[in-house]
Amino acid sequence: MNRKLKLGLWEAGCVVWICIAGALLHFAFELSDFWTPLALIAAVNESAWEHSKMYFWPGVLYALIQYTYSRNYANNYWLGKAVALGVTPAIIFATYYSYMALIDITGDKASLPVMLAIMVFGVSFGQFMSYRILAAKPMRAEMRRYALPAYAALIGMYSSFTFFPPKVFLFENFYCYQYTGDYGILPDYEKYRVFTRPEDGAPGGGVNYCEGVVTSGSEPEQLAALR
Repeated sequence: MNRKLKLGLWEAGCVVWICIAGALLHFAFELSDFWTPLALIAAVNESAWEHSKMYFWPGVLYALIQYTYSRNYANNYWLGKAVALGVTPAIIFATYYSYMALIDITGDKASLPVMLAIMVFGVSFGQFMSYRILAAKPMRAEMRRYALPAYAALIGMYSSFTFFPPKVFLFENFYCYQYTGDYGILPDYEKYRVFTRPEDGAPGGGVNYCEGVVTSGSEPEQLAALR
């Protein structure tokens, strides 16, 4: 098997891994009964930033594992992976907010399948960029040296912004596609539960808690009940 095919298979595997691991991290904080240390890697609210953590940390783990097996035939390895980790959320943010602007103009409903497609597209684009760099000829040391500060900046942001979130829309809880004015770890999660509450068996909202309710420019019943 030639090196480009092997690299392509690794990057395709990364897309599958990130999508599966990311889906688990979306619900991990609630399933842990809101265990604060897990907030480092799991989404703690419905903001765009918290969703991007679901792609970043699985991507870091996969990069560490892949290095063990592909370091002998992958060029510019750490630079390529750093580019993927930075490009993936950027593409997802750009596509997601473009889509939200479109439905705001058309007055349509936000579609869960479209949201999932945006995720897959962003992850796939990031790994494609990684593949192109890993399969390319070795770059000059001047180019590769940017990998370390890129990792330092990304890890620093993803390690701190959940606990000290900037008060801008990217970090604001976007429950049922409506901003709630909350950031980071929320003071009360009972009203946001998806799954059954363990202590009393009361049902949560389910994974489709916004289905059939949300329309752009209108306030869903669930959100109105929170106020």
